[in-house]
Amino acid sequence: MNRQRRKQTIIDFNIFTPSIIIILGVSILFAMYTDESMALLDSIFNTIVDTFKWGYLWYALIILVIGLYLSFSKYGQVALGDPMEKPRFSLFAYASMLVAMGLGATIMRTAIIQWSEVAIDPPFGLEPGSSEAILAGNAYSMFLWSFQTFAVFVMVAPAMAYIIHVRKKPKMRISEACRVIFGDRFTDGLGGIVLDTLFMVSILAGAAVTLGLGTPIVTSNLAELLNIEVTFPFTMIVTIIWVAMFSVSAYVGIEKGIKKLSTLNMYLAGLLALFIIIVGPGLFIMDFFTDSVRYLFSNYINFSLYTHSMELEGGTHIESHTVFWFAYNATWAMLHGLFAAVLSRGRTIKEMILTYLLAPMALALVATGVLGGLSVHSHITGSVPVLDIVQEEGAEAAIPVILSSMPFETIVLAVFVIIAMIFMVTTLDSTTYTIASYTTSRDMSKQAPPKNVRIIVAAVITVLALSLMNIGGLAPLEVLSGIMGIPIIIIQFLTVYAAIKMMDQDQAWKYNVRKYND
Repeated sequence: MNRQRRKQTIIDFNIFTPSIIIILGVSILFAMYTDESMALLDSIFNTIVDTFKWGYLWYALIILVIGLYLSFSKYGQVALGDPMEKPRFSLFAYASMLVAMGLGATIMRTAIIQWSEVAIDPPFGLEPGSSEAILAGNAYSMFLWSFQTFAVFVMVAPAMAYIIHVRKKPKMRISEACRVIFGDRFTDGLGGIVLDTLFMVSILAGAAVTLGLGTPIVTSNLAELLNIEVTFPFTMIVTIIWVAMFSVSAYVGIEKGIKKLSTLNMYLAGLLALFIIIVGPGLFIMDFFTDSVRYLFSNYINFSLYTHSMELEGGTHIESHTVFWFAYNATWAMLHGLFAAVLSRGRTIKEMILTYLLAPMALALVATGVLGGLSVHSHITGSVPVLDIVQEEGAEAAIPVILSSMPFETIVLAVFVIIAMIFMVTTLDSTTYTIASYTTSRDMSKQAPPKNVRIIVAAVITVLALSLMNIGGLAPLEVLSGIMGIPIIIIQFLTVYAAIKMMDQDQAWKYNVRKYND
């Protein structure tokens, strides 16, 4: 009995070990030859952008159309679990966790400062720095967190949720979802290992990069709050505090950790938004938010399919950035889909997809409207020369200056840092929980991943991120994550096909629909 129990808690090193070796090998090699590797990766990525720009844009739209089809077709009513059971979480808690996972601390950066990068190099022939360029920039910031992004995130979830909640398969893995397509020999052999290793490489790389890229959002504002310089030891201290928080949250599990932090952050974000509107330029923010939403939906197709094909000498900021955004999001699609699958027991396919499409987008629109409005107001009134700071010092340098222009700047900075940290914690503990679920041999249709495996995964992510930050390996890994989007996109479409095929085989729209009244 004890021997069997120990066996169940062991990490599957067939996929975990090669994933770690690949990431460390690539990162160390690129860190040793930084200039050469970055030149090579930039060349590869630029080639992909030039060659497949159209493909990434259509991919995001197609995956959105498929998501809407699944939601409103006969498949949408399929219950993820016993048709008699009610959802595991309330709608607010469920949406809050999807928001925390779907947005993360990145929303804090894009909401407040992304508009400036577009305003400096605007699309559609607009004059740089003009009022319309600024408006286009804020609308584009909203577009980054709109339907396509969350369709990319959620569309692995139907297959993964179906195999663990309906078919009760013990392993929550991409290879297991694709068993219905490739058969037992492929899934249980080398093919399955390759699929699962590719998933692990993309997720571990993304987790390390997220920890590294999220750090400046907190450290720059915390340093401003404490009136100190941002140094590597200071960054390490902040990272270690983060690690302790998300390790504890991952250890105690979804109910006591991720759920409570996610709902707390929704309340904090709401209070900060209200505070900025009441104490800050509230009327301007509401007007600018309305203009930004109008511009977004008036130009939604323009943003979605803009390649600037008539300009042969080079494009503007949004072409390459949109392609990178969708490619980078694709590498995270596996993780988001698995986490959404775990949370969605008792939900229907329709509820799962539409909640992920709408809840994070609603918060992102509000965040961009409020923080973007504050930022733009400080620029056009001359209190903060935002565009000059971004061009001379970088986008992150402008954020604490903008927040410090508010009344009660200490309170604003402190709450901003807390929200960003909680977003990072919930993203990383969700990542840790999902990777632990993926690598354990425990039956994931019946129980959570072992706590000791969660701690091991948290430690691996932390050591990897700190090591890469120290040796300068994050930049190439970030670009590499974007490049990996192509094979991940192929796998994502395979999982969509697998979900439909499994539901067709089981005639799930007849036999696995809700039997209780809402």
